[in-house]
Amino acid sequence: MLPGACQTGGVDHDPSRPDRDADALDVAQVTQALIDHDYLPDEGLATAVFLALRLARPLLLEGEAGVGKTEVAKVLARWTGGELIRLQCYEGIDVSQAVYEWDYSRQLLHLRAAEATGSADRSGGDERADALTDELYSERFLVRRPLLAAVAPTLGGPPPVLLIDEIDRADDEFEAFLLEILADYSVTIPELGTFRADTPPVVVITSNRTRDVHDALKRRCLYHWVEHPEFEREVRIVTTRVPEASEQLARQVAAATEVFRGVGMYKPPGVAETIDWTQALALLGRTELDEPSVAATLGTVLKYREDQERARHAGLGDLVDAARARAAP
Repeated sequence: MLPGACQTGGVDHDPSRPDRDADALDVAQVTQALIDHDYLPDEGLATAVFLALRLARPLLLEGEAGVGKTEVAKVLARWTGGELIRLQCYEGIDVSQAVYEWDYSRQLLHLRAAEATGSADRSGGDERADALTDELYSERFLVRRPLLAAVAPTLGGPPPVLLIDEIDRADDEFEAFLLEILADYSVTIPELGTFRADTPPVVVITSNRTRDVHDALKRRCLYHWVEHPEFEREVRIVTTRVPEASEQLARQVAAATEVFRGVGMYKPPGVAETIDWTQALALLGRTELDEPSVAATLGTVLKYREDQERARHAGLGDLVDAARARAAP
């Protein structure tokens, strides 16, 4: 359990989860825990996760799409036992989607019910009107969006894992607002007051770097650039995630993906595409790469027509030969 996490009576300690004492964690333990939950980190990423947990700081992960940034938060949630709360960013996202809003339809129904029973009668005076307003703007009608849900969780247990996905797709204004919340992990709602986290959530922020994240947010976070894995580690990832595939197929697919990344694709395939491609070929009963199979399944690894044409122009047969050569023990 993470340092400072709540612990309820009668719950057995799970040795696979972080210990309550932060000093009990080290990089080797974090690495092994991630591996135990089917995520194979390199030393740099494992160290960044370790420091984020020990220092209770947000972790900003940047890198190409498909390299496993989002999966880090999912694995941390499984490991710590905290609820995974995901905020998917997009252009135009605002407070009502990210923090909270009022359930206006239920408020209206409550108001109509009060009118029907006469409890909303103006003859009751200002005191009754104020009481009705307090009822309408109570937590009963509050819709907790991801940021508020992470700061003020309704359930006990380990702190939640807040995933703020693709922050680079959000507007500058939202990024500034997020920075304020991460400064002290509090949210103020005028009608209810300030909600403040007793224990900060574990925060993972991801960016595909379609634009630069502001320096102020980077300074608030620990930062790590997630690279495409080197060949042997990618093979291990594939065999872990697609155990039904043969070792030979996993090596050849990882090698072919590596070749694709080296020929100037518009969108180089990530680990996610390597896994998808291996799953597709295994489902088709293939135990090794061949040119017809690559041609038939090219859409699982290259998601842009221009990249597929570039691969065909380079020669799929040559690709298969290069992948077999690279994959050879």
